[in-house]
Amino acid sequence: MLERVVFVHGSGLFGAAAWPKQHGLSLSFDCLYVRRHGFSATEDPLPTDHVRDQAIIADALGTGGHVVAHSQGAVAAMMLAVEQPDLVHSLTLVEPACFSLTAELPATAAHIALLTPLFADRHAMSDEEFLQEFVRRVSAPDAGTSPTSDTGRHAARLRLQSPPWEAPLTIVPGVRTLVLTGGWEPLYEEVAEYLAATGAVHRLAPGGHRPHDSPEGDALIRGFLRTGSA
Repeated sequence: MLERVVFVHGSGLFGAAAWPKQHGLSLSFDCLYVRRHGFSATEDPLPTDHVRDQAIIADALGTGGHVVAHSQGAVAAMMLAVEQPDLVHSLTLVEPACFSLTAELPATAAHIALLTPLFADRHAMSDEEFLQEFVRRVSAPDAGTSPTSDTGRHAARLRLQSPPWEAPLTIVPGVRTLVLTGGWEPLYEEVAEYLAATGAVHRLAPGGHRPHDSPEGDALIRGFLRTGSA
């Protein structure tokens, strides 16, 4: 029987579309590409719900397996690994937005200070206004990428996402962990360095906020899943 690997997307592309370079892993693993709560190509977007996201990941894992999570998807993945470490055989966190852990460190603190006013005003803004201002402030390579051709639904979903630094994540799990970053933004490097100090393996690959799309990033993920080393 093949080992289960559950892939958890961030705030942009979702489901299998979020992991185009990893589809070939289905030859070696039982791969499932989940959709987080509120992500649908047809239904109205819903606010972030970390508890529901944990349940979605746990259900996909079944009796246990590996978890590969990107950006904001890493929050629920790590929370599940803290609460049910026996279920999560390993964690691969790609550019993890686990800012609760590093809220007092310089890059994260600056990020929080920059975006807190935007989230405070979001209910007075249109979806499109929020998206434009978010992209302007964050300047992430894929921040404005819509998961479908429906930019309006993507903008509405982004405005409903809760600030990741407010997630109830205060400790890291004691499971084997790879942190993959793109080396483009000190914010994510700060999180990666924090996790590396607690025992995680940290590796860099090109690709900006989506290093798993590069051949180097994909190889690191595959190597970690197959041999436990990256």
